[in-house]
Amino acid sequence: MTKFLSDIEIYPPDLENYILKPLFSFAGAGVMYDVTKETLDKITERSNFVLQKKINYEPVIETLDVPAKAELRLLFVHQNGKPYLVNNLVRLSKGKMMGVDFNKEKTWVGSSLAYFEHL
Repeated sequence: MTKFLSDIEIYPPDLENYILKPLFSFAGAGVMYDVTKETLDKITERSNFVLQKKINYEPVIETLDVPAKAELRLLFVHQNGKPYLVNNLVRLSKGKMMGVDFNKEKTWVGSSLAYFEHL
């Protein structure tokens, strides 16, 4: 679930399962991971933020120290109503979130690509 903060009249009772994201950010800058009612109430430009349900990544990729979490992003284009996979991005993380700011001084993190067979 993702909603503009300005469209929310009553906060979800389980705010610990949500993150707050600014609309205009890069590399996770400004994302609030531990959201509280007090934090949300202080925001004045509410149309510039979204409240989004957290995705809990499982650390399943074995590395030399602790397991890493992975996210696979897929980019499709549509032609004649049929989707075609044209690119992808694989991200590895050991922090609270994917992205550089959450993985400083950690090993076996970052991004790459995944090869796939065109069918």
